[in-house]
Amino acid sequence: MKKAKIIFWITTIIIFLFEGVMPALTSQTELAKEGIRHLGYPEYFGNALVVFKILGVLALIIPQVPARIKEWAYAGFGFDFIFASISHFAVDGVTFDGFFPIIILGILALSYIYYHKIERYKNIAL
Repeated sequence: MKKAKIIFWITTIIIFLFEGVMPALTSQTELAKEGIRHLGYPEYFGNALVVFKILGVLALIIPQVPARIKEWAYAGFGFDFIFASISHFAVDGVTFDGFFPIIILGILALSYIYYHKIERYKNIAL
């Protein structure tokens, strides 16, 4: 059980840093705005995305958040990573920029799997 919690928290903190902290700190930089424009999205889309990313990571990181909300956050991040890859592949071709969201999706999947292992153990212990 200890191994499951360690893996869950490491993967979840990586998601928290990449999808919550970094966007919150860098979303208003010219580089971030140019990245959104480069992919063909309007600037307000980037702002909305940052708000939902911050809400999503808070849902994942706060233990008291109901399981159904966490499921929606995991699903939202999954869609975000898949569509980020598609956007990069469509605009830039096959580059690392297109594969990076897939790598983060793998980390998200580990967080999700171990979240359910921990929850299953809690339900058995009750």
